[in-house]
Amino acid sequence: MQNPESATTFSWLAICSKGIEPLLANEINALGGEFERETPLGVFWKGSIEDAYRFCLWSRLGNRLLMPLQEASVNSVDEMYEVARSVDWPALFSANATIRVDFNGRTDFVNNTQFGAQKIKDAIVDRFRADQGSRPNVSKEADLRIDAVLRKGKLALYLNFSGPGMHRRGYRLQPGLAPLKETLAAALLMRAGWPELAEQGKHLVDPMCGSGTLLIEAGLMAADVAPGLNRQQHGFEHWRGHDRKLWTDMVEQARERRTAGIKNLKSRFYGFDLDARQLEAANANLARSGLAGLVHLEKRPIDQFRINKDVIAEGGLVITNPPYGERLSELPQLAPLYQQLHDATMQVPEWKLALFTGNTDLAKAVRRPLDKQYKFLNGKIETRLLVFGAADERSAQPQGTMIRGPVEAFANRLKKNLKQIQKWVKRDGIASYRVYDQDLPEYAVAVDWYTDAREGMTVSRDWLHVQEYVPPKSIDEAKAERRLLDVLAVLPEVTGVPAEQIVLKRRERQAGKKQYEKQSSDGLVRHRFPSREGQIQVWVNLKDYLDTGLFLDHRPTRLEIAKRCAAMTAPKFLNLFCYTASASVHAANAGAVCTSVDMSRTYLNWGKDNFELNGINPAKHEFIQADCLQWLGDCKEQYDLIFMDPPTFSNSKRMEGVLDIQRDHVRLIEQAMDCLRPGGLLIFSTNLRTFVMDEKALQESAETALNIRNVSKWSVPTDYARRPNIHHCFHIQKA
Repeated sequence: MQNPESATTFSWLAICSKGIEPLLANEINALGGEFERETPLGVFWKGSIEDAYRFCLWSRLGNRLLMPLQEASVNSVDEMYEVARSVDWPALFSANATIRVDFNGRTDFVNNTQFGAQKIKDAIVDRFRADQGSRPNVSKEADLRIDAVLRKGKLALYLNFSGPGMHRRGYRLQPGLAPLKETLAAALLMRAGWPELAEQGKHLVDPMCGSGTLLIEAGLMAADVAPGLNRQQHGFEHWRGHDRKLWTDMVEQARERRTAGIKNLKSRFYGFDLDARQLEAANANLARSGLAGLVHLEKRPIDQFRINKDVIAEGGLVITNPPYGERLSELPQLAPLYQQLHDATMQVPEWKLALFTGNTDLAKAVRRPLDKQYKFLNGKIETRLLVFGAADERSAQPQGTMIRGPVEAFANRLKKNLKQIQKWVKRDGIASYRVYDQDLPEYAVAVDWYTDAREGMTVSRDWLHVQEYVPPKSIDEAKAERRLLDVLAVLPEVTGVPAEQIVLKRRERQAGKKQYEKQSSDGLVRHRFPSREGQIQVWVNLKDYLDTGLFLDHRPTRLEIAKRCAAMTAPKFLNLFCYTASASVHAANAGAVCTSVDMSRTYLNWGKDNFELNGINPAKHEFIQADCLQWLGDCKEQYDLIFMDPPTFSNSKRMEGVLDIQRDHVRLIEQAMDCLRPGGLLIFSTNLRTFVMDEKALQESAETALNIRNVSKWSVPTDYARRPNIHHCFHIQKA
């Protein structure tokens, strides 16, 4: 164990984020330490207590500073305990201090980090009891932290000299929506060359600044402010070797440098963002950092980027961390965002541009010469810092068409589909329809077109709903994402629908309640609009749920229901597994009294909204939340027309048992036929593509012969003609 009383030079381990190690090694040398080696744990170095204090105060890159205490090979829990107990803990800190053990690593004999931490804690406490008769208490907010690392058969013990994470500078109490860790932000600025530019009095702009971390870290660098100056807690304060005077003198010198640095600051800083809440957080963070008044913040979209001509002439750096599509739904809007970023920064063509992104395909929209790129980890996301030089002739050229390369085949097929379909759409007045459905295997997406039925709109009324089918495991994930980005890039050009009105989702088999869950996180239904179908309108919601509220492939069946109800006198219509009750709206609008049954309260309420949208009082109709199998078994009513479109499979908690439509369709149809009036019609539909109707079992169980007609070919609409097996549909009557 290192002895603070006899040693003048100590070994240290500086922990940092992956990818920062070379920068941290340089920083350690600049702060007076002696770099030794990089390891998966961090950077080992040597230095005095003064060097360690200086690191804790001035390091912009380190997350923690650890003092190595003991390292030994261990083969059992008992050996691990003995190694920890052999450390002279009472020589390091008082029994009055509270402690916390952070354990990392697993082996055959320690497969739980909490168990490992408990054993190290027991050893420390037992050593104190043996030596002093008293013991330190354990606390989450401890005075002192001990780090234990079990790796490759060796246990290493460290005293956490710096205390809580050094990235916590004390200014960021409001982190924003997707904050950068302060140490990572500092590393990005260093790789982008900001320290050298700051020395020259150059300026910095972040056009998508969020809560302002890049701006604040850049300001602290330029103003010579120690990043640890506002930290309130340090591990060494309860260490017996702590030199309080040396530390307070160093802090006082740092304060004097801060005063002088801010006074002599020549660089100017500008931050823009669209989100007022983010800017509010940035302002609060700036105030706590001591840089309030030195950074200009403004609510401004990227396509309205603007700074003064004198600032442009003096030069500087544009650096930003734009969204890069961690969530699939963000991708349609991100491709044009990166293009807008390129266009905006062409106002400062001589400035350096640094782009931190996890999606280099999106960054291809920036057409400046790429000088360097660096790999980092942002949390668990692999990211890159792309550093671009001054703009050249290519940078100034218009982007031109996005239809080039392999995606041209997709664009041509989509153009062909649109030409064929839109003639039919115009003739029949169809407002929502499918225009592409994985026609080409390489571009496995479905594209649906929805038109907003509201009148007097001043913006485009058209939306695209794009569903990506999950690519097989044999397809490289990065390749699949590039293809998807290509699709999203060409859709606005081919269809004329703006990128901000393109919604992307991933289509995969749903289990349990997933199909009913909101895709948005705020619990609000904000993204719906009315779309017209035949004589009615229905609410569609492209963003909040996996499904939109309208199954487009059942359009002919819904229109047929409206037609049949209009031909009857006061018909009674039963809609089983009714979803958003769009078929019921058609029937009610044609004069029917409707009963709509579904297990989802969400969709039943949606159905009532659909009724009200068409001026139909839902109180005059029945909406029943129930398991259709159980409800049918108890049903005593008789109906003129029944529509049944059950799920392929369901194991909802609201059901008794499990619904398997291939296995259970006979019983379902039997029960539905018992509720059908003489001369009535049951329309049965299923999206199970391998479905086979068991006509023999149905005929054997029926009291009278059944007339079963397979109308699948008729029921598949023109826009689904390329996939005639999208569903099976049958008309069933008593003969």
